[in-house]
Amino acid sequence: MAIINLSSMRNGQTGKVTGVSGGFGLRRRLEALGIRVGINITKVSGATRRGPVVVRTGNTTVAVGHGMARRIMVEVV
Repeated sequence: MAIINLSSMRNGQTGKVTGVSGGFGLRRRLEALGIRVGINITKVSGATRRGPVVVRTGNTTVAVGHGMARRIMVEVV
């Protein structure tokens, strides 16, 4: 299984978060949104290289910026 960043996933694809390549502030912000290492997320929508990326974690749907999505590493299942 490949490890890619969240923005590279296709819409509807599911994966497990394996890491976040960013500082403490970014990790804290993502954890507040419910995105943390070890959880499964599904990419709902997102344009290539710009705009927000919408993801579903459990029963929650959140949008993160494209820059943040590039820093979230996901193992596609």
